[in-house]
Amino acid sequence: MGADPSKRLVPDELWEPAAPLLSSFAARPQGGGTAPCDERAVFTAVVYAQTSGCAWRHLPPTFGTSPATAHRRFTVWTQAGLWRRLHLAVLDELGARGEVDWTSAIVDAASVRAKGGGSLTRPNPVDRGRKGSKPHVLSDAQGIPLAVVVSGANMHDSLALKPLIRGIPAVRSRRGPPRRRLVELCADKAYFSAEHLAWLRERGLVARIGRPGIESGERLGRHRWKIERSIARLFGYRRLTVRYERKGSHLLAFLGLAADLTCYEKLAKLAK
Repeated sequence: MGADPSKRLVPDELWEPAAPLLSSFAARPQGGGTAPCDERAVFTAVVYAQTSGCAWRHLPPTFGTSPATAHRRFTVWTQAGLWRRLHLAVLDELGARGEVDWTSAIVDAASVRAKGGGSLTRPNPVDRGRKGSKPHVLSDAQGIPLAVVVSGANMHDSLALKPLIRGIPAVRSRRGPPRRRLVELCADKAYFSAEHLAWLRERGLVARIGRPGIESGERLGRHRWKIERSIARLFGYRRLTVRYERKGSHLLAFLGLAADLTCYEKLAKLAK
């Protein structure tokens, strides 16, 4: 694969915040004296699975870890909440540089087909009833993902609005205490309801949600293209294009890792 894949897929700038967050691993009780795997190599194998979309069993031996070890540690890291904590670590760095735009948030969703079914799958009404899942994303005003959730494909987009807003982490600011409060929320007509308007108003949020039969698609598009671009970037990580994971928590983990990597890419551009 040419250059060291650990350095290419997981540069030092990404590994530095990730390394302290990794759960410690005890040796498996089979014995045999096998040397422990390098944590960075295993983490890189997970990132490779994310970016390439390959099955665990097809991980190349270049990483120096077995597919079983990579999958096992991915599972443990997922259970330990690694991807959410890494997301916050990278967001903190962006926030400290003043790169998180809190003037508004934008929400949207997309669907992914679930080949093998599993938890958090339902018949997709726009895919001939095939089983699928629906990733939901909330971004800042510029499209930086702040919160993600996953549901079955037939769940109405609006039902994810409250979990997304509650899931916004407190992010470090350039000045003052960490911040998580937005000024306004932009969303399309699918999120419109009197209940949501009242709920947002109680939290001091200005609701810019399309009203059915009033706002045109062109007007809403002035805001939505940023979240659509953000979702396209997330789905650029091929593990999200088709769902093979039986566990819904694993799909959410890959969605969270995609958000982590998307935020890191923003940081990397700032460093150039």
